[in-house]
Amino acid sequence: MLWIKSFHIVFVASWFAGLFYLPRIFVNLAMVAPGSVAERDRLLLMARKLMRFSHMLVVLALGFGIWLWSLYGFGFGMGDGQGVGWMHVKLLLVVFAVIYHGVCARMLGQFEAGIEHHSHVWFRWFNEIPVLLLIGTVILVVVKPF
Repeated sequence: MLWIKSFHIVFVASWFAGLFYLPRIFVNLAMVAPGSVAERDRLLLMARKLMRFSHMLVVLALGFGIWLWSLYGFGFGMGDGQGVGWMHVKLLLVVFAVIYHGVCARMLGQFEAGIEHHSHVWFRWFNEIPVLLLIGTVILVVVKPF
C-alpha cells in the first residue's frame, strides 16, 4: 500500500505543477503584443505540451488515488479511528481540481482560436485557485479535522 500511496503523491504533485504553470503561460499569452506571432506561437506550443503531459498525470494521479481509496474501503471506516468527513471534503476538492484542469484545457483552446479575452491580471488571480485547492487537500489529508 505504501508504494501505491507514494506513486499517488508523486503524480498528484506533478499534476499540480502543471496546474500551477499552465495559467502562468496564460498570463504571458494575455500580455503578448499584437503582431508578436513568434512569441505567441512559442507560448502556445509550451502550453500544448504542458497540457498533454498534465492530461497523462491527472489520469495517473486519479488512478492511484482510486486504487488507494479502494484499499481503505472507499472512505467508510478508514481504520485509523478518524472520522471520514475529511475524505468527503477532500474528494470534493479533487472534483474541483479536475474541473479546473478542464477549464484550463478549454482556455487553451480559446487561446489557440484567438478568442480568449481575459486580462493578464485576471489570469494571475485564476492562477491562485490550484494553490488553495492543494493547501485545503493537504490539510484535510494530514490533519483529518472531522
